[in-house]
Amino acid sequence: MAATRQPQEEAAPVTPAQPPCPTAHARGVSAPIATIERFFNAPEHLLFASADLEETRAAVGRVMRPHALTQTTLGERLDARMHHVALGELSLSRLRYGATVQIQPGELEDFFLVQMPLAGHAHIAIGRQSIDSGPELASVLSPQEASHMRWHSGNDQLMLRLSRSLVERTLVGHLGHKLHRPLHFELGFRWRECAPWCSLLSYLTECAQQTPDLTQHKLVLAQIEQLAASVLLSTHAHNHWQAQPQRRSAVLPRHIRRAQAFVQAYAHEPLSAEQLAQEAGVSVRSLYAGFKEFLGVSPMRYLRDVRMERARHELGSADSASVAGVALRWGFAHMGRFSQEYKKRYGETPSETLRRR
Repeated sequence: MAATRQPQEEAAPVTPAQPPCPTAHARGVSAPIATIERFFNAPEHLLFASADLEETRAAVGRVMRPHALTQTTLGERLDARMHHVALGELSLSRLRYGATVQIQPGELEDFFLVQMPLAGHAHIAIGRQSIDSGPELASVLSPQEASHMRWHSGNDQLMLRLSRSLVERTLVGHLGHKLHRPLHFELGFRWRECAPWCSLLSYLTECAQQTPDLTQHKLVLAQIEQLAASVLLSTHAHNHWQAQPQRRSAVLPRHIRRAQAFVQAYAHEPLSAEQLAQEAGVSVRSLYAGFKEFLGVSPMRYLRDVRMERARHELGSADSASVAGVALRWGFAHMGRFSQEYKKRYGETPSETLRRR
C-alpha cells in the first residue's frame, strides 16, 4: 500500500475533554489492568514476533489493514510482537515496537480503533488535530479520518478494534433515527480514569479466558459486541453526543406488544435493544420507558426471562445433553450465575431438571 501524505501543516495539539463517565480511582484500576496485561502476554495469544520490518507490516496489516510502516531510527532493533484475540465484530490486540516507527494507515474505512498505551508514548495526528498518547491518554481513531502515527521505541499498546457497522447500528438504535453525518469520536480518551471502560476491558478478557470458543456461541457473542459498542458510545465524546432520541409514536402498549412478539419469535437469535426498538417503531429510550411502566422490567430483562424459560424447557426434554451446552446455546455464558438465577426462579438447579427428564 502506498504511503499516505503527511499533513502539510503541523497538526494542532488537542486537549482532550474530560470523559463523560464515572471516574475510576487508580487503586481500583491497577488490578484489572495488570490482569489484562498478563492475559495478553500469554504464549497462546502470540500472533507473531519479528525483527523484520516487512514481515511485521504484513502481519499487522492482516489484523488491522494494509499500511505504510517505516523505521525512523538507525541502530534500534525492531523487536515487534503482537498478541491477538478475535471476538466476532470486536478484536483485542497487544502490539509493541522495540524501535521508533512511523505508521500511515490512511482511512480505516470499516472499523473504529481504540489504542491504549500500556507503556511508552506515541504521537497521533488526524488532519490538524494531534495528541501525545501515553499510559494515561488513549487515542480513538474513526473510520473516515486518515491518521499519521509515530510510535516511539518501547511503545506497548492494547488495542480494541470495533467494526464500523456494529458501532453505527448501535448508535442508530440509541438515537432512534438514521445517521445524517458520519460518526467520529474525539481523538484523546483518558481511559484509565473511566470506570465503565476499565470494567469493559476486564469483562472482555474474562470472557475470552473462560470461553475460548466464544465465537461458536452467537447469542453470547452478540451481547458482548453490543455491550462494547454501547460503552464506547456512552463514555467517550463524539459528534452525536448531544443528539436527542426521536420518538416515533407515543402509543406504547402496542409497541410493547410488537416487541414482545418479536422476542418470542426470535429469542434464539442475537437480539439487541436497538433491534427491538426498531421493530417496535420507537427509540431505545422510549422502549425502556414503556417496558418499565407497563411490565416492570427492561426489554433485555424480558428477553433474558424468555431465554431462561426456553433453557428450562430444553433441559427437561429428552434431547438435551448438558447444562453447559444448553446455557451457552441460550446466551448464558457464566455457569455460576445461570445456576443461581435458575434455582431462585424454579426452586431447583439446572442439573436437577436435567436428571428429572
